[in-house]
Amino acid sequence: MVATDNEILHDQFRAFFSEKLSVEVSSVDTDLVQTGILDSLALVELLTYIEEEFKAEISLEDIGIEDFLSIAKIAEYVYAHSPVLKG
Repeated sequence: MVATDNEILHDQFRAFFSEKLSVEVSSVDTDLVQTGILDSLALVELLTYIEEEFKAEISLEDIGIEDFLSIAKIAEYVYAHSPVLKG
């Protein structure tokens, strides 16, 4: 079975949360805000990671917390905004 781009992104973000924030996320649909996983400090680390890893320019005026509620939502946002993934 070949992994899709979304599955690869899901794995990368699960690894980010595990390695950088020492948190295991049980599902790509887990609400990261409601569970307390994604607080303001974690969000800054996540945004920095996305900008560095995926070369995505993130404008704070253009994003909303809804873009980062879950790993699935984060992957959708990155896929839509990363020039690296668009080829």
